[in-house]
Amino acid sequence: QVQLVESGGDLVQAGGSLRLSCAASGSIFSINAMAWYRQAPGKQREWVATISSGGSTNYADSAKGRFTISRDNAEKTVYLQMNSLKPEDTAVYYCNLDGRIKRYSPTYLYWGQGTQVTVSS
Repeated sequence: QVQLVESGGDLVQAGGSLRLSCAASGSIFSINAMAWYRQAPGKQREWVATISSGGSTNYADSAKGRFTISRDNAEKTVYLQMNSLKPEDTAVYYCNLDGRIKRYSPTYLYWGQGTQVTVSS
């Protein structure tokens, strides 16, 4: 059983910063990419950023220059540092990881339960 638990969401003023964390627990043999998504009220879930097992990163245009994704492989944790926050960043933020629980098992995409980020103007 693999579980992802996000934390760090909060209410912050525009221009402020937050650091989200997502820790994986359970039996995981290997983790490939880890990513952050977000879903604002009334909108579809959208991709924010991805980090590969080797540390390569990609960002949505809305996140470039303001957000930084990182990971700690030993702790099975992915982070999202968010700076210069805007009211339009308000959303529930979800993490996911692509991994396998055994050497020869297929990979699976695991999701966390989300953490609320609210940016006031």
